[in-house]
Amino acid sequence: MRWGCHLPRASWSPGLGRVLQPAEALQRHRHNLAEWFSRLPREERQFGPTFALDTVHVDPVIRESTPDELLRPLAELALERQPPSAGLPPLALSQLFDPDACGRRVQTVVLYGTVGTGKSTLVRKMVLDWCYGRLPAFELLIPFSCEDLSSLGPAPASLCQLVAQRYTALKEVLPLMAAAGSRLLFVLHGLEHLNLNFSLASTGLCSDPEKPEAPAAIITNLLRKYMLPEASILVTTRSSAIGRIPSKYVGRYGEICGFSDTNLQKLYFQLRFNQPDCGPGAGGVSVTPAQRDHLVQMLTRNLEGHHQIAAACFLPSYCWLVCATLHFLHAPTPAGQTLTSIYTSFLRLNFSGEMLDSTDPSKLSLMAYAARTMGKLAYEGVSSRKTYFSEEDVRGCLEAGVQTEEEFQLLRVFRRDALRFFLAPCVEPGHAGTFVFTVPAMQEYLAALYIVLGLRKTTLQRVGKEVAELVGRVGEDVSLVLGIMAKLLPLRALPLLFNLLKVVPRVFGRVVGKSREAVAQAMVLEMFREEDYYNDDVLDQIGASILGVEGPRRHPDEPPDDEVFELFPMFMGGLLSAHNRAVLAQLGCPIKTLDALENAQAIKKKLGKLGRQVLPPSELLDHLFFHYEFQNQRFSAEVLGSLRQLNLAGVRMTPLKCTVVAAVLGSGRHALDEVNLASCQLDPAGLRTLTPVFLRARKLGLQLNSLGPEACRDLRDLLLHDQCQVTTLRLSNNPLMAAGVALLLEGLAGNTSLKHLSLLHTGLGDEGLELLAAQLDRNQQLQELNVAYNGAGDTAALALAKAAWKHPSLELLHLYFNELSSECRQALRDLGSTAEGGARVVVSLTEGTAVSEYWSVILGEVQRNLNSWDRSRVRRHLELLLRDLEDNRGATLNPWRKAQLLRVEGEVRALLEQLGGPGS
Repeated sequence: MRWGCHLPRASWSPGLGRVLQPAEALQRHRHNLAEWFSRLPREERQFGPTFALDTVHVDPVIRESTPDELLRPLAELALERQPPSAGLPPLALSQLFDPDACGRRVQTVVLYGTVGTGKSTLVRKMVLDWCYGRLPAFELLIPFSCEDLSSLGPAPASLCQLVAQRYTALKEVLPLMAAAGSRLLFVLHGLEHLNLNFSLASTGLCSDPEKPEAPAAIITNLLRKYMLPEASILVTTRSSAIGRIPSKYVGRYGEICGFSDTNLQKLYFQLRFNQPDCGPGAGGVSVTPAQRDHLVQMLTRNLEGHHQIAAACFLPSYCWLVCATLHFLHAPTPAGQTLTSIYTSFLRLNFSGEMLDSTDPSKLSLMAYAARTMGKLAYEGVSSRKTYFSEEDVRGCLEAGVQTEEEFQLLRVFRRDALRFFLAPCVEPGHAGTFVFTVPAMQEYLAALYIVLGLRKTTLQRVGKEVAELVGRVGEDVSLVLGIMAKLLPLRALPLLFNLLKVVPRVFGRVVGKSREAVAQAMVLEMFREEDYYNDDVLDQIGASILGVEGPRRHPDEPPDDEVFELFPMFMGGLLSAHNRAVLAQLGCPIKTLDALENAQAIKKKLGKLGRQVLPPSELLDHLFFHYEFQNQRFSAEVLGSLRQLNLAGVRMTPLKCTVVAAVLGSGRHALDEVNLASCQLDPAGLRTLTPVFLRARKLGLQLNSLGPEACRDLRDLLLHDQCQVTTLRLSNNPLMAAGVALLLEGLAGNTSLKHLSLLHTGLGDEGLELLAAQLDRNQQLQELNVAYNGAGDTAALALAKAAWKHPSLELLHLYFNELSSECRQALRDLGSTAEGGARVVVSLTEGTAVSEYWSVILGEVQRNLNSWDRSRVRRHLELLLRDLEDNRGATLNPWRKAQLLRVEGEVRALLEQLGGPGS
């Protein structure tokens, strides 16, 4: 509505409808821009449908700079932060077009920064601010993508045509643009994509917005202030392209410095993590507000500790990567999303197929250049097991093979625009003057990319390839001539020469094949290093690298651990997946399908040999995570076809880890002899996610997981599933309670596979045992039932024992460590001795005056659970057992039995000593 107020009255035509037309067109333009610039990339939408730029945006620091500073030569590696200029405070977006220090009007502002400082996000936020009325200084804003304009080539088009083609709502007000004066703002984003030439000989003057010219010429004349001289212009560009606009046409320079203040980093993370999740994922998993607060607190503490992560989050792009990684680790995981795909998407968000230098005829992709140089540095670091690099290391990889002036120019552009994106000065004590990759995982990602792109070549490969190509080209012509001569002349040597020309390319092919096998061997050896067998799994390592480690930190004088590169093989597998190869092709880094297949075959061959060994739980999860990253079910089925035992005991099974295991093993066909998930912090959602794996298991161990009655609903459904083949189910040390057992009994009633059920220490009490006694006969296959240590009394225990004796298949009932009187224990022994063919009841370490054959089972359970059970209660039970052993030893005259009783007494006394009780 304010658009018309600032236009001269002469421009208005008579008639009310025509008077309202400009305002209506402007309103439509605002609406269209807001809709377009509010659309987020797919990578952003993973944070949920409620995520919007308005709610999480944090303005980066914009430092005003002078033309003299821009002419100052850069440091050799252009990695150090430039000190702020004296007397020039940071600029806010609303201050960009304020008068300069001399009071002169500012019409053209150039904002520059390296890759990842937030230029695109800043432009998007500025456009949205204007759409929502938060930039009142401008009545019309017209954004242009310089990448879009460069794609038009030299085809002539007028400024009015360029605007009308992109913003149809403005067609009716284009003749009024000149009248808007300084309240018209052009936003030219990504000037590095345009090759501007300000010499009059190359780009003539043009002041008519309706005259067709090449897009570069129109932009040049806008910046010259020859076309629409009163209009305001905001330009964003990478640092290397600042000089494309002569400084006399620029009123203010502003360097986008990212989040140089850690308070901005913390604010960004708080806003991001306070966004509602996108709802329950697979298995109904969601992140609670308390979990989000805990993540923010740990991350804030790590940032305040001046760790390397604070240096990484200097770039807003890496703040995004940290959030995306934590979201991947802790929130519902979208189908098909992998850690590799997050890193690949991160690079697409920042590079999106950009050329390194638009003025260079090679049109080399910026990402391809980074893969060749930074990938080489990363791989050499992985090979030599180091993460700290000297200036000589970095320069050696950057300058390798650079010979011509054009190549040195590309290197200068990369140093200025992108080197800081990949490398950062090390801020850790004892490593001053060295550089590290901005986040540790980026080194392993780039090293893997360097390998899968085939950029690592031995001297034999380089020379062999050239010779093979030369011989191959010559051989085609010579073979034809020799073939004709062989038919006309009886020369015996000709066929031999003919065959040799065919052999050379074949030999080179074998050299390449051997190289692939060597790479696969190195990858598999890195995955199965014995030195890493007992460290955390890679997913926990990633979380610790971002959030820090809870508890006391390492003392600076302690020797550091050996560098671990367990993500390197994961990324190698992930980069060979079809999805990541498609995204890399968009970045100018194509991986040929044939190369991917041959690399996969080489990896499968090596994995088949080394992957059969029994791995510790954390390493086994890493192995499964490699397959998850690869996203190839057929490959995984062939490699994991020999896996019979899944032992992940002690691994903290987060929702993501449950998803990984289910995705890799859930669709397999062969049975798993045992699945051990003891002490894995599983919850009901994790049980639901892992159900496809449980259906393949014969023995299923879920003890020590704090599973309550609600988890028994999922266990009931598992037992009732028509494909269930579980024969042994261990649920000991979970607070199932009587309510949980009621649900389990529903599953038992319809199950035909279960033979052994352990409910030891599950809080059943009298009510739980009475439920079992009443409904035990609904299952006709159960052979062993363990309800020891459940706080049950005499009545419930006797009722269950009688039901067990009547059961057609039950052979063994464990009732030890319950609150039983000596009379009840004797009654249970007497009933057991009179029952013919009934279940045996284990209630003590003795049977009569002899040692029970199950004494080692009872004491073994005590030993395993010594640290988790109530120590005073266990001590009391052990003292009763000890007294029982002593009484029986005194009642028998059999020396063999006395010796056995003495041996067991010694075991009990040893346990009592561990508990702090009297051992003698």
